[in-house]
Amino acid sequence: MRIVSLLPAATEIVCALGLRDQLVGVSHECDFPPSVRDLPRVTRTTIPVDASSAQIDELVRRRVKDKLPLYELDVPLIKELGPDLVVTQALCDVCSVSEAEVGAAAATMNPAPRIVNLAPGSLGEVFVAMRTVARAANVADQGESAIAPLRRRVQSLVARHQTAAPRPSVVFLEWLDPLFCGGHWNPELVSLAGGFELIGKAGTPSRRIEWEELRAANPEILFIACCGYSEARARADLDIVQRKAGWSDLKAVRNNRVYIADGSAYFNRPGPRLVESLEIMAEVIRPSLSASPVAE
Repeated sequence: MRIVSLLPAATEIVCALGLRDQLVGVSHECDFPPSVRDLPRVTRTTIPVDASSAQIDELVRRRVKDKLPLYELDVPLIKELGPDLVVTQALCDVCSVSEAEVGAAAATMNPAPRIVNLAPGSLGEVFVAMRTVARAANVADQGESAIAPLRRRVQSLVARHQTAAPRPSVVFLEWLDPLFCGGHWNPELVSLAGGFELIGKAGTPSRRIEWEELRAANPEILFIACCGYSEARARADLDIVQRKAGWSDLKAVRNNRVYIADGSAYFNRPGPRLVESLEIMAEVIRPSLSASPVAE
């Protein structure tokens, strides 16, 4: 089977299922595992890569409002690659090529590839997505084999962290300029790791928040994992928040409990490494109960 993946999480799922050799094309953002980096890139972004966080936010809002694409699909290349299966997503309007565009491209191909749209909004639904891809690729047993050890890691961690008290208060930030709280699975990860998320709600999209909302929440732990950003790129924006009135008065700041993680690699990709993201969060919240390295 020839497989094309249109988002990083799907690429990681395909590879976790042991299907790396069947991948023939990936998105411009796919970079893990490293062996996929030499594959043909079938998408490109319309957002300048050197734009600031505030500029990216404005460009995304404007293009979404005007119903303009954020990503472009290289249809001639996909036709040349001739996939049997295309894996994409239907969860987020700003994370990959639109579902409609993928469907339109597939309709021009003969034979048309099967399209699998993933929309996991929780950790459990990531496992469902893995099972869905496995079945579509005719390797259902490999899907169960890949999911089982991930579930065991989650169960082991939760057994240690869920009953520990007290549960520290946490705010997860997904963007710094402007501020966005974490959404979808990230508030869930906070809870599973033994924390209490003060702003973000599990199963709902991330949303823009004002500085005063964060200041009023006054979390004991501030965890930052910017969507699509490395730890270094997120750290470069931290001074924007540090200049806000009252920053030094936050409990998390006073107690030196502000953490920055690689959001691109971990917390913003609903794939197998979301389990590792949970382990990172658990190490931050209660390091005495976990042996995983902190991504700070």
